[in-house]
Amino acid sequence: MGLCSRLSHCKLALAFAVFMDLVGGTALLVGVFAPMEMKGQDFGDLLVYTGALFVLMSLGGWVLWYSGNIDGLKSRKELGHISSAVDRLALNLSRKIRTYRGHH
Repeated sequence: MGLCSRLSHCKLALAFAVFMDLVGGTALLVGVFAPMEMKGQDFGDLLVYTGALFVLMSLGGWVLWYSGNIDGLKSRKELGHISSAVDRLALNLSRKIRTYRGHH
């Protein structure tokens, strides 16, 4: 239970990332080290590229898992006046842009 409590949130994204890394890493290693020749054609490159694609796709899972486990972000209420001043500035700026576009 100690390991699962440290993993915290987004366990599905973690499982996806680990699975894609395992499949991609296996495909990469098989493509590099195993002779994959059938009827005079080499299929090792196909496995290398497929494995690299799987590992690249796992990056999305790692980003989702990591960003879902960020703790300690302050809420809007904790930010106080800074957040409301920024919100007012953004609202005024977007209104000016919208009215400027409406005239042209």
